[in-house]
Amino acid sequence: MTQTQQVLDAADALVRAFGRHDTDAYFASFAPQATFLFHTLPQRLDSRDAYRAVWQGWEREADFRVIRCESSDRQVQWVGEAALFTHTVNTVVAIDGVEQALRERETIVFQRDADQRWLAVHEHLSPLPQE
Repeated sequence: MTQTQQVLDAADALVRAFGRHDTDAYFASFAPQATFLFHTLPQRLDSRDAYRAVWQGWEREADFRVIRCESSDRQVQWVGEAALFTHTVNTVVAIDGVEQALRERETIVFQRDADQRWLAVHEHLSPLPQE
């Protein structure tokens, strides 16, 4: 299996876990030192634990749930040993019991860890401009 396919498999696992609101599997897809830039937050999150705390706040305060997530327009670009995965994300979430459809684009940077697993070390999410 090529390294590109390994990265695509890691991205698929991350998206599947997110899409079924499996927080343990989802957060296990990220390295502890991963950073996050989301258009919905005013600040950068500087660790997986910081993101998980924000996520738990969404769950607690707004009954946040991911209903489903689909990835398309996928590409892997190599920069040295790092893989830049970009895609379009169509997600349905529930906030306070009301479903919302989101169309965004995302970049996830993957690197191998000491156990040779491809883990996300950075995620950047932005809204997809209207066509």
